[in-house]
Amino acid sequence: MEPKTRSILEEIISLDVANDRKDIIASRANNLIESAIRLIELMEQSYTEDEAANLTRKMLNSIKSKNSQKFRSGFKRINNIK
Repeated sequence: MEPKTRSILEEIISLDVANDRKDIIASRANNLIESAIRLIELMEQSYTEDEAANLTRKMLNSIKSKNSQKFRSGFKRINNIK
């Protein structure tokens, strides 16, 4: 009796796509959150307390509304004042 070997293609096809997607989502979310935390810390170091709070609020609202323009407009407004 010959041992059964599987090709790489067979291995890929047999992957559980639903669990793989969940792992990808968890990983990307974790990376995004860590990056956002570092960005907020950088904004707190680079701007006044009020400006950093405003930018943080704009960033979170942009994410919630899926509209990056909200952050961009707030960022431009703060930088034109300086």
